Amino acid sequence: MTPLPSRSPDDLLAMRAAGREIAECYRVLTKAGRNIVGEMLRGEGEFIELNHFPDEDVFDRDTQSQYYYHAHRGLAGENGHFHTFVRQPGMPDGMLPVEHKNATELWPDGREALSHLIGISMDAYGFPMGLFTTNRWVTDEAWYKATDVVQLLARFQIDHAAPSWPVNRWISAMFVLFRPHMQWLLTQRDAALADWAAQHPGTDVFEDRTLDITSWVAISVEDQIKLVDAILADVQMPLFKKDN
Repeated sequence: MTPLPSRSPDDLLAMRAAGREIAECYRVLTKAGRNIVGEMLRGEGEFIELNHFPDEDVFDRDTQSQYYYHAHRGLAGENGHFHTFVRQPGMPDGMLPVEHKNATELWPDGREALSHLIGISMDAYGFPMGLFTTNRWVTDEAWYKATDVVQLLARFQIDHAAPSWPVNRWISAMFVLFRPHMQWLLTQRDAALADWAAQHPGTDVFEDRTLDITSWVAISVEDQIKLVDAILADVQMPLFKKDN
């Protein structure tokens, strides 16, 4: 993928600010001998596969954003991953799930018709190593087309201190620094589902347990920050010369 396709200067400045926010979260956690994953699991008891951490998820009533951390896939080098959502009341007016034959029976509806956004894969040292999307059955969501879910990326924010202010600030900033990757992943998600459905006629692709991860990309916070800074330097230097 192209890491930063045609981003505006304002987008790039927002991404740079998000990178600095992430770096600040790492700084304060490191001073306490902690990292993002350790902070999520602190005081939560035994780390058991499939259990949500925290037990009742993290939820912001104002933005209707939600996330939790858990593990189950056994990806090489992965400790676990975050799942992120926006619930129906936080969506634009008129945004509805796609029509599907099994939606009434299997999908959440009404105010509970949440959308999964992006998974954030974490390495054994507590740092993000990749982003991914999932099939519907994985998180028991309602299914919205990618062009709608892309609108929700800018709405995801956890603006309170429970259970960890640094983690909430970090995960909110990740949605700014890596928004181009997330947009691309969602587009790839829908393409993967369409290809799978064409290859498996007669099956409900959304419930097919042999398809769980629908798109994936490796990431590096440090590399992304450097890339944004380099592009901003190229964008801002001509403006500086013109004004002087």
